[in-house]
Amino acid sequence: MERALTTSCALCDATATVSPVAVVPLETSVDLCAVCATGVVDGPQDGPFWQYLHEAIWSSDPAVQVLAWRLLKGLPESPWARDLLDMAYLAPDVLAWAEAGFVTAEEALVHRDSNGAVLASGDTVVLIKDLPVKGAGFTAKRGTAVRNISLVMDNPAQIEGRVDNQRIVILTKFVKKS
Repeated sequence: MERALTTSCALCDATATVSPVAVVPLETSVDLCAVCATGVVDGPQDGPFWQYLHEAIWSSDPAVQVLAWRLLKGLPESPWARDLLDMAYLAPDVLAWAEAGFVTAEEALVHRDSNGAVLASGDTVVLIKDLPVKGAGFTAKRGTAVRNISLVMDNPAQIEGRVDNQRIVILTKFVKKS
């Protein structure tokens, strides 16, 4: 069982009860408070709390740099996080370590067609079944090519595309990659 103790968090420097958190894939751990540990495990939610990463990314401890880099990469919609990543320098071996254990939300959700082929944004797919389009009053016919699809980021079972000049959501189980 991991032992919790009161000291300062390696990332945010808050005095709190900290617990060791593994920095994969190396066998290293860093003492983090509950909020930082949740951000590392579940991904950070944008907010003012993560501004402390301005200091953490420049830490002399490579494990802290790795965690700060991963948290910053987990905030792609935040302009300040993108700017900080552009300015930050990690030694090549530290950067390789950070990238080795980082999985983006896009990589975690894999969209597959009815045959199991991986779909990507911009692909062309073909409908394998007639699909009534709710609210549009037409049926998308089997064999219709849907070009330049978009992936629904929070649902790997859905894609978006244009059929008869209408932007529609299509279930991936009704398409095959062409």
